[in-house]
Amino acid sequence: MKVVILGAGVIGVTLAYYLAEDGHEVEVVDRQSGPALETSFGNAGEVSPGYSAPWAGPGLPLKALKWLTMEHAPLVVRWSRMNPEMALWGLKLLRNCTTHRYEVNKGRMVRLAEYSRDCLEALRQKTGVQYDARMQGTLQLFRTQEQLDHIHGDTDVLDRYGVPYQVLDREGCIAVEPALARVREKFVGGLRLVHDETGDCFKFTNALSEIAAARGVRFTFGRSILSIEQEKGAISSVVTDAGRIVADAYVMALGSYAPRFLRPLGIRIPVYPVKGYSLTVPITDPAGAPESTVMDETFKVAVTRLGDRIRIGGTAELTGFDLTLHEERRKTLEHVVGDLYPDGGDGKAGTFWTGLRPMTPDGTPVLGPTPFANLHLASGHGTLGWTMAAGTGRLLSDLISGRKPEIDTDGLTLARYG
Repeated sequence: MKVVILGAGVIGVTLAYYLAEDGHEVEVVDRQSGPALETSFGNAGEVSPGYSAPWAGPGLPLKALKWLTMEHAPLVVRWSRMNPEMALWGLKLLRNCTTHRYEVNKGRMVRLAEYSRDCLEALRQKTGVQYDARMQGTLQLFRTQEQLDHIHGDTDVLDRYGVPYQVLDREGCIAVEPALARVREKFVGGLRLVHDETGDCFKFTNALSEIAAARGVRFTFGRSILSIEQEKGAISSVVTDAGRIVADAYVMALGSYAPRFLRPLGIRIPVYPVKGYSLTVPITDPAGAPESTVMDETFKVAVTRLGDRIRIGGTAELTGFDLTLHEERRKTLEHVVGDLYPDGGDGKAGTFWTGLRPMTPDGTPVLGPTPFANLHLASGHGTLGWTMAAGTGRLLSDLISGRKPEIDTDGLTLARYG
């Protein structure tokens, strides 16, 4: 079967690899000049199944009001760009801010993310793909006792799914991240997800694309997708600026841009671009740098060691598809790395980047079948595209190949939106 994948980010490339392994003829189409040049380029570097959780939770509305007044706020709303689409997405997000919905949504996300971690391990062993990987867990760092005292909702879900974790006091945090001893007064404790990993998503995607190409996958870069044509209840072709592409099956893996192409087909998915930023700095003192990933719970910023670099990633900005680099967002990232790792790297010397996370209001991606039998979805992963990529690729390849996936797809598909 010939399968065309629209999008060459980490989701599209990983799926292409699995489809090729299953014997399909695969073509990946992307407007960029190579793989992983948009959202997958400069993300925080976390492969964090244990940290998989929706933004929409019981405390979010009050937190959001507080964040809007903070100097280094985790959330920024560009009110001048407010439109009906952004407002509707925000209302749907608020609708998911109940305890029940949070637990349901987190359970769905953890199910896919844990499976994805296992798939990534198997893929790594089979291919030997290299991407500055580390297997030393994620430390969610709490600056206040109140934060530490309110982790039970998360740990209850982790217990339910058998995800190992450690609740640490200050000295426990320092034991796993020794450089934090230099700033011990800045925090009170943490939650460590012991099986989480780190790695450079851009390096991984490019390395895997070479492996996939060696297995016969065709990558068509520099080609803009204009529309998707349908006939008699099936997708008949993809129209690009260089002509039509015809296949037996199609996969929508265009991240935040997916709704634009699905809407004319009568398919509506609540995926909205939530802008994120990262800063990549060279390590100046290895002993003063993080060992793995530290997630600063106060500022919602992750600090990750990637080889000889530190990647600082985070903040959320509602501003549509605008990719302007705002200097105040850089100051937030510089503040966090300077506060926690003052000797680890020079934030002023870092490379500043921004990308659009394709977010759903319930946090869970939209995967699998559509009303068109030969069109499949792989969008809405939000901040967890890197975490969920391998599991998404394996699951979609199983569905397209006519096999039953290894995990339950209930709550992961378009069907949950009725």
